[in-house]
Amino acid sequence: MIKQASPYEQYKMYEKSIHTAVKKVFSSGMYILGSEVKKFEYEFSKYINVSNAISCANGTDALFMALKQLDIGKGDEVLVPSHTALASAAAVKMVGATPVYVDVKADCFTINPAEALRLCSKKTKALIAVHIYGQACDMDEIIKIGRLKKIKIIEDCAQSVGSKYKNKKLGSIGDVGCFSFFPTKNLGAIGDGGCVVTNNNRLAKKLKRFRQYGWNDQRKTLKPGINSRLDEIQAAILRIKLKKLDRDNQLRNKQAKFYKEKLISSNIALPKVREDTFHSFHLFVIKCKSRNKLMKYLRSKNIITALHYKTPIHLMPGYKNSNKLLVTEKLSKNILSLPLYPGLNKSKQLKVVNEILNFYKK
Repeated sequence: MIKQASPYEQYKMYEKSIHTAVKKVFSSGMYILGSEVKKFEYEFSKYINVSNAISCANGTDALFMALKQLDIGKGDEVLVPSHTALASAAAVKMVGATPVYVDVKADCFTINPAEALRLCSKKTKALIAVHIYGQACDMDEIIKIGRLKKIKIIEDCAQSVGSKYKNKKLGSIGDVGCFSFFPTKNLGAIGDGGCVVTNNNRLAKKLKRFRQYGWNDQRKTLKPGINSRLDEIQAAILRIKLKKLDRDNQLRNKQAKFYKEKLISSNIALPKVREDTFHSFHLFVIKCKSRNKLMKYLRSKNIITALHYKTPIHLMPGYKNSNKLLVTEKLSKNILSLPLYPGLNKSKQLKVVNEILNFYKK
């Protein structure tokens, strides 16, 4: 079986180091917000090149915390693509604001700045720039919108840790960057985890208090907060993987290059990389004809693919609105995520390629 993603293969690459680190945490007697979390936050902030990193329980909480501490709530609107993981819009709903769905660019899958600008209103308070699949948004245009309309720019980097825009790490460009460490991510925990990064020291202080009941250093609450903490075990694991992240992202790029060289067919549109960026290829997503039949055929050959995303958020009953997002709706019918992850060997990749090409020869 060739899986679309495999956290287990990633674990096997660092098994010995992970076991040593986890045993050290067990022996320390400190399991929540201890030295491993502090060290990881420091190392991650240096990696992204920002002043502050505030870890939390998961990527959805990272977005929720960022929105909440930017004082976004009831009566406010937040621009967000519909072609994204549900968390991007769910976090907006969680703070009581209204998500306003924006169409994406067909070639790069990222939010269309011209459409975002068109949809800005007096109620718009923020724009969530989702760096989908590891692809950087057009941040120059998005930052311009932020300045022109005086709205906050939140980078959703859940799928793009290590990606760059004009030599700047994603997460370091907007007002805040939000990350997920879900096991399948490029920097994945063996469990769950998330992080908010920012160069705004005042905001960082608010975020740090908010993640733990609103406590200050004396454990007094001035403003209510939540309980959203990264545990010591996950922090220790993430510290090991962070050291190898750039290497792993290069492996992903090598696999992406292999697909691009081999998957030459008029039935397939290969992913493009925005100019002057580094794409971390969290996912390798093609656009293809007869998508559902191809997916079923590959499954019969023990090749697992995935749909990211089958139903656009603006068409889901719990989030539905009247917007017509033509590009997003078309993409949902012909995109397919192929197997790609560190640990996927060339022979398995070649099988994926050959079976796809065989399908279209029929």
